[in-house]
Amino acid sequence: MTTPRLSTPRIPTGTFKELGPINWALCRILSKVAGTPDAHLFSTLGRNRGLFRGWLFFSGRLMPGGRISKKETELVINRVAHLRDCGYEMDHHSRIGRRFGVTKELLAQVKEGPESPGLTPRYRTILTATDELLKTKNLSDQTWTLLAQEFDERQLIEFLLLVSQYDGLATTIGTLRIERDF
Repeated sequence: MTTPRLSTPRIPTGTFKELGPINWALCRILSKVAGTPDAHLFSTLGRNRGLFRGWLFFSGRLMPGGRISKKETELVINRVAHLRDCGYEMDHHSRIGRRFGVTKELLAQVKEGPESPGLTPRYRTILTATDELLKTKNLSDQTWTLLAQEFDERQLIEFLLLVSQYDGLATTIGTLRIERDF
């Protein structure tokens, strides 16, 4: 399923006055790190002030601060972005993924899915679990058992939160019609 081209943003990006000094400063820093003058996601969500900072803390604990390797985290995020047809997430996380070893070839395999030839068994399991969680909002006992052979309990919890975080973020980006940065 392809999402229609996004129209005019439903909530515009915030100015200094709308973001407040703390969120404005955070948005400037995060935009610079992202390599864009204005990371529209942050300057839109930042309008909700305290909630934005709480969400930012939570998101940062998953990526880049999680227990799952940064490369595997980016595999999950890019798979979610691809399946949700979220260009905004894909734009940013294909770039971030490159910094952590997600090559163009591996990204193509991630887009192809868990049956892509050449994937390691571990990556195949991670992508299978990502797909299943997005499709069914649950994991079968078989998939859970395979994933539990790859991750410890803390990583299993993190994995579930990571997939659902980026699934929810794709929903937010699409519903708010947040414009792409690149």
